[in-house]
Amino acid sequence: MLLPLSRRRFLASGTVALAVAACAPGARASNELAVYKTPTCACCTAWVDHMRAAGFEARINELPSLRSIRSTQGVPEALASCHTALIGGYVLEGHVPAEDVRRLLAERPQAAGLAVPAMPLGSPGMETPDGQREPYETLLILEGGGTRVFARHG
Repeated sequence: MLLPLSRRRFLASGTVALAVAACAPGARASNELAVYKTPTCACCTAWVDHMRAAGFEARINELPSLRSIRSTQGVPEALASCHTALIGGYVLEGHVPAEDVRRLLAERPQAAGLAVPAMPLGSPGMETPDGQREPYETLLILEGGGTRVFARHG
């Protein structure tokens, strides 16, 4: 026997459905960023400032070495940089621009995350007083360690 659906019961069921959808993996992009860096890295702090200015909430964790974080997150040693961050189920390695992170979280590709290897001048956190910039690429880290170009800068 079906019970009549009152307006209150209808609204309550809709609220529950919305709450379940919001909690589903990948349902919405988080702005909470867990950053792992060594204690002496100044450019990492500058990158965190860039991310915070773009609206991300960064929590910094200092470690003597980042090798274990990178390996558990699927970052090949060839892409290793001075800091590693985690957001929305993805890893970020190096000086990845905030706009690339927003795009990653919006598109949600099948990948481990993004990397900007080699700390290029002019990338977020690697700005110079004279404004010198090097062209660089943000790489999409594919499952299994391969890469493809995600964005080009400069």
